[in-house]
Amino acid sequence: MSEKIKTISKEIKNPRVRIAPSPTGYFHIGTARTALFNYLVARKYNGKFILRIEDTDKERSKKEYEEDILENLKWLKLFWDEGIEVDGPYGPYRQSERLDIYEKYLKELINKGLAYYCFCTVEELEYKRQEMMSRGEAPRYDGHCRNLSQEEIEEKLKNKTPYVIRLKMPEKEIIISDLIRGKVKFNTKLIGDFIIAKGLRNPLYNFSVVVDDYEMHINYVIRGEEHLPNTPRQIAIYEAFGWEPPIFAHLPLILNPDRSKMSKRFGDVAMKDFRKKGYLPEAIINFLVFLGWHLPEKNGETINEILTLDEIIEQFDFFRIQKAGAIFNIDKLDWINAEYIERLPIDELTSYAVPFLTEKFGENILTDIEFIKKIIETHRQRIKTLAELPEIASYFFILPDYDVSLLYWQNMTKDELISNLDFIYKLFLNLDNKLFTKQQLEAIIMPEVEKRGRGNVLWPLRVALSGSKNSAGPFEIMEVLGKSETLKRIANALNKLNN
Repeated sequence: MSEKIKTISKEIKNPRVRIAPSPTGYFHIGTARTALFNYLVARKYNGKFILRIEDTDKERSKKEYEEDILENLKWLKLFWDEGIEVDGPYGPYRQSERLDIYEKYLKELINKGLAYYCFCTVEELEYKRQEMMSRGEAPRYDGHCRNLSQEEIEEKLKNKTPYVIRLKMPEKEIIISDLIRGKVKFNTKLIGDFIIAKGLRNPLYNFSVVVDDYEMHINYVIRGEEHLPNTPRQIAIYEAFGWEPPIFAHLPLILNPDRSKMSKRFGDVAMKDFRKKGYLPEAIINFLVFLGWHLPEKNGETINEILTLDEIIEQFDFFRIQKAGAIFNIDKLDWINAEYIERLPIDELTSYAVPFLTEKFGENILTDIEFIKKIIETHRQRIKTLAELPEIASYFFILPDYDVSLLYWQNMTKDELISNLDFIYKLFLNLDNKLFTKQQLEAIIMPEVEKRGRGNVLWPLRVALSGSKNSAGPFEIMEVLGKSETLKRIANALNKLNN
């Protein structure tokens, strides 16, 4: 018998969507993408975005992981309408606080004869599994405890015989009409009576997620393709209760650049690691939306790919999500991040950059935030991530130490080098502080540079200021350092040459 296929409209109506991570590890990029697409559906189609924590795995669930989930959702600005911290009409929103609810529904299925206690031991199940495999059959539970008498069940429960609870799986073909993948068929004979709980107060994922989605009125379940095999089990639970299932949509897999399935090692990169590497939340969001979705084309060309979250919502159309796997291209993320570093207002960029600078140079640098802003402005076009900033801008905070040989430009003599630096020092000595801007300094120095040679003047000046052959230009550096520090560093170079 086949389930009647429900026709699904190519229209999203009044969506109630959710993200339901388990706090068994740090919030990672895959969960972030799932959260983003659920958030976009809620915002684009005037729905509700719910956050639920699935923490029934007592051994692996940790408070620190839950806090990490909440912190990173907020950092990404994916704020939820109902759920943890904000509450709502269908709470509680932690599974560990919903055990009474699960027990009630488990008892209902058992009393109706739609689920049953299974007392088979691990050893017995493994023996039967091996036996089935030896016959070339797909291993599944053989239903041994399906028809135990009530007396047998009560006796075993009285004796505290270990048990699980299994759903009586009807033999049929379940056909799911997925919003992204289309029609997907499953033969329940290959699944068998699967475990839905390890006790009346110890539900497993497939059972608790169905109960929660039903009770919280979730009508669209948008999740990764890796959850597709769970769907027929969940449909069977919905049908056992006589509930209307939600509409399912399974997002494409995230793939490596060679189109292989992203490995667990790479795919589970924690969001905290991306933050530590200096990626901006705006860039992460912008990057994630293109992992499985695309913009419309205009005159044969894709429109601008650098979009704010509000612009993404405006452009978003759920039915442009693709079936094919999405390539995780770190170079693309770097490019997007660099674009945001260049474009963000300086105050906003500074708030993101300060933790990277204070970690390396200490909190005392915050006494002059305008100085910090100038440093960031000078380097924003030279970095891809904020983690690069402390190293590339270190010479602003620490008097650079360098080998005197670095001061020489090509075939310069020592006398020429000293003469050029001494000339610049004396030129600046009586210069008004107000004239210490990039434009004014260029206007004053460049005529002399043309006489003495660009490399002969600008190269040693830049090295004297930064201690590096790779840095911002000397005029930009001097504007940030100011007159006093500039003179100090030129004097330091002259001392190196004269000793």
